[in-house]
Amino acid sequence: MSTIENYKTPSSPGMFDASDAVLVLLDHQSGLFQTVKDVPLAELRANVTALAKLAALLDIPVVTSASVPDGPNGPLMPEIHQAAPHATFVPRTGEINAWDNPLFVKTIEGLGRKTLIIAGVWTSVCVAFPALDAKAAGYKVYTVLDASGDPSEFASRITMARLAQAGVIPTSTNAVICEVQRHWNRPINAEMAALYVMAAPNYGAVIESYIKAQQVAAGK
Repeated sequence: MSTIENYKTPSSPGMFDASDAVLVLLDHQSGLFQTVKDVPLAELRANVTALAKLAALLDIPVVTSASVPDGPNGPLMPEIHQAAPHATFVPRTGEINAWDNPLFVKTIEGLGRKTLIIAGVWTSVCVAFPALDAKAAGYKVYTVLDASGDPSEFASRITMARLAQAGVIPTSTNAVICEVQRHWNRPINAEMAALYVMAAPNYGAVIESYIKAQQVAAGK
């Protein structure tokens, strides 16, 4: 067998295990997007889409939900379910905190995984509240802050402090992609590189320069 065929994700107690993870995307809605001030909207949407694509590529379950999608908060961004058609949407009946919805909790519990990777809008509410409750319920919880948004940078910073003090782990889209991939000796390198470009567009220039250098070296 080749090295790639023999490849297994290394065990590391400091990293999350993708086979134990669930991606939870909450309230990425068109109306709420208009209130986000701490991260550029195009960057936010690209990061959320990259996470959804990562989950589809690595068979990580995705659970989504929306807060009053028929009201002013607006519909869920379509890119999520387009990128991750295996995602499960859980409707809510007015609950601000998704963890207050019994069906949402039942859906998470039914997956049998104990690591939640959560992103949403607002960070200080729609991410923080279920993250804190999930942590209290025994889950290992990560919050992806650049795939989430808040009405102000202050709200985002103070929420990060609150979550960290409670044992919730703050992270970024790029870090999640790296933590899931763990190794370049895999048959999905091209797909992973495309996700890095979504999360860090300047990385596209790195790839372009490398390809050109290879072509020059080969005399093309």
